[in-house]
Amino acid sequence: MHDIADLESRQIPGVGVASSEFVQAAALQSKALGFDAAMVFVPHPIQDRTDDEMRALADGALADILRLLRADPEGASA
Repeated sequence: MHDIADLESRQIPGVGVASSEFVQAAALQSKALGFDAAMVFVPHPIQDRTDDEMRALADGALADILRLLRADPEGASA
């Protein structure tokens, strides 16, 4: 979350990616930092997944990641 905030402060779009186990933690961290981070959550758990399963998760999240990276911070799409 700190890394995304740092990127955004330098006008570099950032999107966090985490497993669904961390939805609440990401929201709390975002609130604590006063920063509404763009986040994409993938199914939990990830630590025991095969390389092919991880690639599938990444492929499944890519459209959302790109959409958030291209989003206008004022709410309009770029």
